[in-house]
Amino acid sequence: MMLSLRAAAAATALVIAISDSSTALAQKQGGILKMYIWDNPPSMSMLDGLNPLAARATMSVFNNLVMFDQHVKQSRLSSIVPDLATGWSWSEDGTKLTLPLRQSVKWHDGKPFTARDVQCTWDLVLDKSSDKLRVNTIKSWYRNLEGVTTNGDHEVTFHLKRPQPAFPMLLASGFAPVYPCHVPAAQMRQHPIGTGPFKFVEFKPNEYIKVTRNPDYWKKDRPYLDGIEYTIIKNMSTATLAFISGKFDMTFPNTLTVPLWNDVQSQRQERPPPTGRLSAPIGVWTARRLRGRK
Repeated sequence: MMLSLRAAAAATALVIAISDSSTALAQKQGGILKMYIWDNPPSMSMLDGLNPLAARATMSVFNNLVMFDQHVKQSRLSSIVPDLATGWSWSEDGTKLTLPLRQSVKWHDGKPFTARDVQCTWDLVLDKSSDKLRVNTIKSWYRNLEGVTTNGDHEVTFHLKRPQPAFPMLLASGFAPVYPCHVPAAQMRQHPIGTGPFKFVEFKPNEYIKVTRNPDYWKKDRPYLDGIEYTIIKNMSTATLAFISGKFDMTFPNTLTVPLWNDVQSQRQERPPPTGRLSAPIGVWTARRLRGRK
C-alpha cells in the first residue's frame, strides 16, 4: 500500500507544460489554466481514500506544514522547506518534532488557521477523532506517530514512538494537507476548504472541476493564475486531440507516444500560444508549484 500510494503521489505531481516560449517561465499575472483529468474523483477530499485525481485537482487548495522545494529536481530530506510551518526542530532523543506555525493565515472561509487545525488533521488520520474518513489509506504511514499536541495557537509537536529522522518527508508528501478543524470530513468530500492559493469553486461529475484565485493568499503576489479548470475526459484519444487543438494548456506523462509527441510539437510551433493562458517552456512541473514557492 505504501508503494502504491507513493506511486500515486508521484503521478499526481507530474504534468508536462508545452509552448514555444523562451526558456524562462513567464511570470505574468492572470489567465485560466485549462487541463483535463481522465475520470471522476470519488470525492474532493485528498485524505479520503486513495484519491490521486482529487489530489491533482485540489492540491493547490491546501498547504502542507512543510513541502519539498519545487526548484530542486529530486525530493530528499535536505530539500524540505517550510510551508504553513516556519521551521522545525527535534528533541534530543529524536522522538519529538516541534514546528512553529505561521500567524495571520486564514482559511478560505475567513476563519484563522491555528495549531488546533494541525492536531485535528492528524487525529483524523490516526482515527482518534469522532469525525471519520470513509476510507483511511494513509493511517499506516503514521504507525510510529503517537499523537500531536498543541503548544498555544501557533506551535505543534509530533510525538513519535521511536526516532524516525525521515519523518518530515511524510509531512512534505503530496498526501499531507492540513485540514480545517471546523469543517466536517463529509463537507470536505463535497466542498473542500483550505489555506492555499486557490479556492475550490465547483465539481460537476463527468464535466469539470474548477478552482479560482485566492485574493487573500498569505504568500504575497501569489498565485499568478486567475484560476484552473479541469475538464473530465475519460477517453484518452479525445483528450489528446483536444490538447493538440489547443483546448488544453497541459497534458501528462505517459499519455503521448513519441511519434505523437513529435507531431504535437510541430503543430504547436506552427501557431502562436493561446491568449491569456500560462506560457511555459517544455518541462516537468508539479501541481504544488502553483502554491507559489519563491
